[in-house]
Amino acid sequence: MEKPKVLYISQEISPYLPETPMSVRSRMIPTGVQEKGYEVRTFMPKYGSINERRNQLHEVIRLSGINIIIDDSDHPLIIKVATLQPTRMQVYFIDNDDYFSNTPIKELETKISPDDNDERTIFFVRGVVETVKKLRWAPAVIHCSGWISALAPLYLKKMYGDDPAFRDAKIVYSITDPSTLPAALDSRFAEKLTMDNAFTPDDIKALGDGAFDVAALTRIAAEYADGVIAAHPDLDPAIIDAAKQSGKPFLDYTDDIADAVDRYIEFYKSL
Repeated sequence: MEKPKVLYISQEISPYLPETPMSVRSRMIPTGVQEKGYEVRTFMPKYGSINERRNQLHEVIRLSGINIIIDDSDHPLIIKVATLQPTRMQVYFIDNDDYFSNTPIKELETKISPDDNDERTIFFVRGVVETVKKLRWAPAVIHCSGWISALAPLYLKKMYGDDPAFRDAKIVYSITDPSTLPAALDSRFAEKLTMDNAFTPDDIKALGDGAFDVAALTRIAAEYADGVIAAHPDLDPAIIDAAKQSGKPFLDYTDDIADAVDRYIEFYKSL
């Protein structure tokens, strides 16, 4: 029997980045789900501070080479991959010099150059989706973690909803560590999303009228996700309320990783 497939789209994963509550959960949850008999693949941004040599990243030429157009500019998509030991779980990295550049500073680009965060999240999400299409790998569940993945439910439901790789997938969004959240995004964020008829204003009305902050990203993620998970103990109650008001199934936070793995699997099955 074919193993059920779960795709994880994550903002941070250790050991590629320092251990934080988010990066540890983004490693331990997928590996725990894989150990339960699921076929798992994970994606994250290839931040400039990630040491490619030490972590044995290499470019996947057959998956690279797509140009993603944002605000009338072409941005080449570069895909790299590593194998997380000892579980041998594959981790794919979305790379591009415009948004994820090599830097001696250990801080993430999302904080070094926050003015690019609106385009950075568009590029990351579209890069993941286009790569999964090329892999010809149809996940049963797509689990998105962190604000940089918040547009994935929108893209998957509205732009790629008829694609054979995604049309039957259930989408989950995890609300994560508030310390990683960006300030307000560029005022042209909505305009960039609707360029080239990618989305209509009605598609993105959950973003609101210009306060493009984390609450707006949570609202848009919750609107198009099939289920929402609290993945941090200290989330803003207003953010939780925004997610619950969507009416989607909601799973509360649990600190125990083994318990979380079991609860997440049951949550996936319930959708």
